[in-house]
Amino acid sequence: MQLADFRKSVMEGIPSELPLPQPFDNTVSHAPVRKDILTPNEKKLALRNALRYFDPVHHPVLAPEFADELKKYGRIYMYRFRPAYPMYARPIEEYPAKSKQAAGIMLMIQNNLDPAVAQHPHELITYGGNGAVFQNWAQYLLTMKYLSEMTDEQTLVMYSGHPMGLYPSHKDAPRVVVTNGMVIPNYSKPDDWERFNALGVSQYGQMTAGSYMYIGPQGIVHGTTITVLNAGRKIAGAGDGLGGTLFVTSGLGGMSGAQPKAGNIAGVVTICAEINPHAAHKRHSQGWVDEISDDADTAIDLALKYRKEKKARSIAYLGNIVDLWERLAERNIPVDLGSDQTSLHNPWAGGYYPVGLSYEDSNEMMAHQPEEFKKRVQETLRRHVAAVNKLCSRGMYFFDYGNAFLLESGRAGADIFKADGSFKYPSYVQDIMGPMCFDYGFGPFRWVCTSGSAADLDTTDRIAMEVLEEIAATAPAEISQQMKDNIQWIRGAKENRLVVGSQARILYADCEGRTKIAAAFNKAIADGRISAPVVLGRDHHDVSGTDSPFRETSNIYDGSSFTADMAIHNVIGDSFRGATWVSIHNGGGVGWGEVINGGFGMLLDGSADSDRRLRAMLYWDVNNGISRRSWARNEGAVFAIKRAMEAEPLLKVTLPNMADDKIIDALF
Repeated sequence: MQLADFRKSVMEGIPSELPLPQPFDNTVSHAPVRKDILTPNEKKLALRNALRYFDPVHHPVLAPEFADELKKYGRIYMYRFRPAYPMYARPIEEYPAKSKQAAGIMLMIQNNLDPAVAQHPHELITYGGNGAVFQNWAQYLLTMKYLSEMTDEQTLVMYSGHPMGLYPSHKDAPRVVVTNGMVIPNYSKPDDWERFNALGVSQYGQMTAGSYMYIGPQGIVHGTTITVLNAGRKIAGAGDGLGGTLFVTSGLGGMSGAQPKAGNIAGVVTICAEINPHAAHKRHSQGWVDEISDDADTAIDLALKYRKEKKARSIAYLGNIVDLWERLAERNIPVDLGSDQTSLHNPWAGGYYPVGLSYEDSNEMMAHQPEEFKKRVQETLRRHVAAVNKLCSRGMYFFDYGNAFLLESGRAGADIFKADGSFKYPSYVQDIMGPMCFDYGFGPFRWVCTSGSAADLDTTDRIAMEVLEEIAATAPAEISQQMKDNIQWIRGAKENRLVVGSQARILYADCEGRTKIAAAFNKAIADGRISAPVVLGRDHHDVSGTDSPFRETSNIYDGSSFTADMAIHNVIGDSFRGATWVSIHNGGGVGWGEVINGGFGMLLDGSADSDRRLRAMLYWDVNNGISRRSWARNEGAVFAIKRAMEAEPLLKVTLPNMADDKIIDALF
């Protein structure tokens, strides 16, 4: 397709003439068929809801077609309207836009739907089995049209994938405000999501899917590398050398696909189980996993060979993770590190598969025998935990990777609890990311070079490394390890072939690092060293953006881990401090109704306005969370916020006074 044709198609939005129906493409991974949850009257309502995007003249053709989609797939995706042009992040100049900020958002939307990036691209699902950018293709088309028309004096409002419209605002307002899944709390159970999504009125935005900030599995590689490194350091006792360490886990999807790459970077031997052949072979073809075997013993033998050689290597076991765990236990194989990154936030709709059934048979049962499927999943979780318990009794260090493994295992009646009712195993946030990173303000800062140029990405890598080295020279001892790990990461970023889709990078950085790196990028854009604007963002899995008692805020022990004030304040504060777009979601990595998470995107164009915005917004975006963690009496956060107040006289944060436990214990 010629550039002019692409631009014309984007500006047209929903076409006035119906495009031809498109054949179902079996060469890409598709979302599982969703269960039949709507009543007959609700199905009529879902159809009316879908048809409101189209001129009534087309309803006689579209109504039976959409009804058939609902019957076949449990959703109305409007496959007919999937664009004819290839889906990928184009250079920013190629987008038809009156606002450069709007063009940056269009680029990020297309990157999230790029088949090289997205898990189920034709269902507009980016990762996690249900993390959607839009509910249907009409929403995509209409949103792109609005963005092509938008000026810097307008704001686009998005309701769970639906573009409500463009509203007059001003240049310092966000260009886009996004909400996903923000339902009334009493209607936030998994079946509520199934029903509202089938009706076409709400969607699961995951964390960075519905906020257009997903950058492929690289987005989690750095955090996974830090986690594996520090988990290894826990059992090694000292030093960074993890050669010969065996790490066993599961999941090769959008986020979990980072695990074997992170294992290689950390220097361990990894076996990662994956039941979906599409996902396993996709990660192998992209170089994110080194070898594939569909035989558990072969995978184990390969791992033992590399362990003996102390060679970092990753093996995908194409099969059910429980078969792998049970075989490891039967053979009495010593495993050093264990985890799980299946999408257990979504256990009944494709996030986790029962042992003893093929991938295809599981999907069939999921759609047509949902209660039996649920029963089989819970039986599998009990076996899963039993095998993990055996290996842990022999010395394995196991951690929950924030995917609701502990939560759903407990609900399934697995042997996962201690005598006092707490979980046997820690969340990785409790043991590693919370006290080491989030409390000190370190989190997953991201940027995307909108030129699409690898040379621009190289320049940003060099700038980031120079900034970090300068900061590290005078950094306090409390954050010295974090600085060393992050400098090492950015030095090796290119050689580790992390780019999938857009020319993007992730780097764990604190407020000082983020602000100085962003300001240096903005200056480099202004003087031409970077050829086009840069989009800044972060994972919602960060210091301030997410309230999640079983993950991001699991190391907050003052009773407030179940409150969501921080995430809400974060997104409100970002919106009036200069973010290009902001988002707030119900759901995320641990499940619908289990977390509130928010994010932002910011376009740097080299201007003084960009410099002003980045300094105001990034400062709040990090220190909001440190303040809350400090008030929870987290030692690292108290240190970090005191340091922040010393550097900025206008910052005045309420600090906690520490009670003497002896006084309290004597009273109860």
